[in-house]
Amino acid sequence: MRAHPAERIDPTQLARLGSLPIKARVIVEGALSGMHRASLHGSSVEFAEHKEYSPGDELRHVDWKAYAKVDRYYVKQFEQESQLTIYLVLDASASMAFAGGGIPKVEYAGLSLAALAYLAIQQQDKVGLVASGDRAIETLVPPRARTTHLHDLLSVLDTVMAKGGRGDESPATALRRIAELSRRRRSLIILASDLFDPGDETLGLLAQLRAQHHDVSVLHILDPHETTFPYDGLTQFESLETTNKMLVNPIAIKRDYLARMQAFLTRCKSTLTGAGVDYHFTTTDRPLETTLLDLLVARSRLGPARRAG
Repeated sequence: MRAHPAERIDPTQLARLGSLPIKARVIVEGALSGMHRASLHGSSVEFAEHKEYSPGDELRHVDWKAYAKVDRYYVKQFEQESQLTIYLVLDASASMAFAGGGIPKVEYAGLSLAALAYLAIQQQDKVGLVASGDRAIETLVPPRARTTHLHDLLSVLDTVMAKGGRGDESPATALRRIAELSRRRRSLIILASDLFDPGDETLGLLAQLRAQHHDVSVLHILDPHETTFPYDGLTQFESLETTNKMLVNPIAIKRDYLARMQAFLTRCKSTLTGAGVDYHFTTTDRPLETTLLDLLVARSRLGPARRAG
């Protein structure tokens, strides 16, 4: 199910690998390789209106009941598939610039969304991009499906990633804009964010979009240092979104910090899954193709009502 360890690429290595389109293709190919690799037990069972999965097939059509029976991936074949409209939302606020035990969160998020855009355009879906963070910079790429659109979208995404996280605007602003743009058509909305929003407005808007029958997925990205707090000795911590600084002994606050972090993660997951949002947690030291594969597998398991555009 997962890519062989020898084929996994460390996010830090991937970040140094050529242009953004090349990185996106490498991530997608790694994920599809993981999807394609399955042990075969010689079953001769055949399925009406099915064919065995091969790289390039649409992952949303994988029949998981068939896989459970024969340990092979089969793809349901349909006469017609409606075109999907996808909005990719990048949280490029200052907190996303943090890089303790991996690449910056904004870079991990950007690479993940680049791979999704690459895959969506290949499947002839309409894909757009909205980035939030710096209130002075408005970034919107309207959804389109033509091949040349991928270059335009990745170019904007590359620019945002190069600047790094900045500003204190939460993804809530971008989500409100998408709600306005997609009032007359249900869309797939994918947010990549650390979800650090003091008022939990982002969580509320994600739940609201799902209640309005949009298909909503969240890639919740944190740095491994944020989840483990591996510090010792007197340390000064600085807020990336304010001017606040704090000089503390990490040992004295570690237990309380970890308890608060766990409570935060539990609240995010329970709120979103309870609202029917497809929630995925990852850290920036995890192979990107593995993260993408998990998201694609989860989407493949969704029923037609959730996939409908």
